[in-house]
Amino acid sequence: MSNTYFTFKQFTVHQDKCAMKVGTDGVLLGAWTPVKKASRILDVGTGTGVIALMLAQRNRQAHIIAIEIEEQAAMQAQNNVECSPWAERIKVVCCNFQEFHPTNSFDLIVSNPPYFVNALQGENKQRNLARHTNELSYEALFRNSVRMLARDGVLSIIIPAEIEEYVMETACKHYLYPVSQTQVYTKFNKPCRRVLLNFSTKIDTCIRNALYIENGHGEYTPEYITLTRDFYLKM
Repeated sequence: MSNTYFTFKQFTVHQDKCAMKVGTDGVLLGAWTPVKKASRILDVGTGTGVIALMLAQRNRQAHIIAIEIEEQAAMQAQNNVECSPWAERIKVVCCNFQEFHPTNSFDLIVSNPPYFVNALQGENKQRNLARHTNELSYEALFRNSVRMLARDGVLSIIIPAEIEEYVMETACKHYLYPVSQTQVYTKFNKPCRRVLLNFSTKIDTCIRNALYIENGHGEYTPEYITLTRDFYLKM
């Protein structure tokens, strides 16, 4: 049975009502995405609210809207926000991203999107909603992000490495272009598992690099420790 909560250095995330628990993907994205210059942030598919909370910790001036389609998850995200030090700067909204029409644009849109494309679904409807792209396809994510991004805004996501080509092609169709890419490896001798991507509506040189979580001896790399040390208790 999964833990009902996850404790970070400055906040706690309760997760018993959410299909998707706190995981490495969300923490990576929350720690990596460029938040320094963002005053208005949108977290799409917030789940437990962990990414929104991480971004609020990293940028003490930013105002964040966290949207979530699943009602129970949205309620839990709201509770997690209310118990955090940044409740006044994070607003949780239960809605479908395609039906979300904000009055202002965003400097940063961040999403740890559902990642199974055309895959067989299980019986747990809540988990299917969180893990499969039926309700939030990459097409919908990019199409709607473009209309909400500020002129110099950035869309930041994490995806499985095996669908990177498809995601890049889909983003390009919606006039979104990669400006930075980090390939994530769990270990030195393992293939790339995840890709962190930043997109902009402006064509620019894409900065590419790699991040290894563990070295050959099963220890966390200095790069991974530096990235996550403000959040994980064990770092």
